[in-house]
Amino acid sequence: MVKINKIYTRTGDDGTTGLVDGSRLPKHALRMQAVGDVDEANASVGHAAVIAEGYIRSDLIRFQNTLFDLGADLATPGDDFEPSEMVLRIVPSQVDHVESRIDALNAGLQPLTSFILPGGSELAARLHMARTVARRAERAMTALAEAEAVNPAALAFINRLSDYLFVAARIANHSGRGDVHWVPGANR
Repeated sequence: MVKINKIYTRTGDDGTTGLVDGSRLPKHALRMQAVGDVDEANASVGHAAVIAEGYIRSDLIRFQNTLFDLGADLATPGDDFEPSEMVLRIVPSQVDHVESRIDALNAGLQPLTSFILPGGSELAARLHMARTVARRAERAMTALAEAEAVNPAALAFINRLSDYLFVAARIANHSGRGDVHWVPGANR
């Protein structure tokens, strides 16, 4: 269990932040951008979870915990992606779980015949917002991966999470019946 006695430490007043291994980086470094974007994705998922019910709410809360694990993974530099007692890493079974939830939700949906606009019900709109924030986190993580080692399972998880959020938004729109369809060129 993590114990936090004090919220402010003053150690970041110089524009740096500490990583799990004790090293420090500028707060604007690619790694910290990815960590921050994952944190925003987590907040967006939480924003949807407060009005979600049932299995979608349970999924979202589980994924929030995994997003926290993902932040810890990203805050641990290096190329050894095996978890240990001291190092928290995203593992393939976490990706498999998201895939199984996507498959379960998608099984009851009709195939798409059009692109859909983010919206519909309030929950669907929040899930679509969380999806776009998760995609931003993914872009930050892939930018980091071009410069430094990033756990492949972490990259897969964030990619699958945005897919889950899309499918969950369709479920929130009355199993797709409330989806708002894009009409190409409708406003010409």
